[in-house]
Amino acid sequence: MTWRVLVSAPYFIPVIEEYRHRLVTEGVHLVPVQVRERLSEAELLEVITDIDGIICGDDRITKRVLDAAPRLKVISKWGTGIDSIDSEEAKRRGIPVYRTPNAFSEPVADTVLGYILAFARKLPLMDRQIRKGRWEKPPLVSLGECTLGVVGVGNCGKAVARRAMAFGMHILGNDIVEMSKDFLSETGIQMVSLGELLAKADFVSLNPDLNPTSYHLINKKQLDMMKPSAYLINASRGPVVDEPALVRALQEGWIAGAALDVFEEEPLPAYSPLRTIKNCLLAPHNANSSPRAWQRVHENTVYNLLKGLHAAGALNESS
Repeated sequence: MTWRVLVSAPYFIPVIEEYRHRLVTEGVHLVPVQVRERLSEAELLEVITDIDGIICGDDRITKRVLDAAPRLKVISKWGTGIDSIDSEEAKRRGIPVYRTPNAFSEPVADTVLGYILAFARKLPLMDRQIRKGRWEKPPLVSLGECTLGVVGVGNCGKAVARRAMAFGMHILGNDIVEMSKDFLSETGIQMVSLGELLAKADFVSLNPDLNPTSYHLINKKQLDMMKPSAYLINASRGPVVDEPALVRALQEGWIAGAALDVFEEEPLPAYSPLRTIKNCLLAPHNANSSPRAWQRVHENTVYNLLKGLHAAGALNESS
């Protein structure tokens, strides 16, 4: 039996040759496609018709795409988030959707703490001033003097909290899931309402999954609650933040600054006003970068793909 497998995960395509022999031996015919960040619904509709499995990134796998893929047996997501996949529709059709939970918590948490340090110690600002010939010493703060608010205390949020604890920060958390007593004791985190967290935190780290309850979780109302001296850091998903509201908050000084690894539209459009705002640090959805984490995800993604295909093959043989 031969399965045609579409490969559209940008991080997996460069290493595809490392796995080709193994996959071919298992009866997989690889169909890689050119992709910069993700495939749109329209782009998928052009290539999905005769596909049995897919190794995808954040591709828009909608009901229309599933309608156009009568042979599809398994979706193996490279990474953790599956918000771009209509999982309920896939489930209804008996198509398993696999992912790698807790894939990038450690590197993402490192990135969040890097941004906190950059803002607290004003490292980018001082670098720019020195390069312009200015010898100025802006006021700085120690992290032990600051409060961190962690919105979404899942695997990644917990990793952020543990790092902040090591710096002596006071930590507030907000989540719909009750935290274990062991974690509360370990970190000293205080679970509070979102409003209280935003009002008290010097730094707000957004770490929720993207779902209907977290879409535009941070909008004008929530940004109004933050202190003018506070910083917002988003290394989760772009749509967690209402981007036009954030642009206005930064331009009008409602908050001191922001750091964004993710955006509502990716890649970030050339016309985005975020590109011109000096107190906003930008990155190309790269907080997950880690050779060890990537290797683990490569292996698990291939394992998940083969598990789904073999299960479908066994089911077909028995029917």
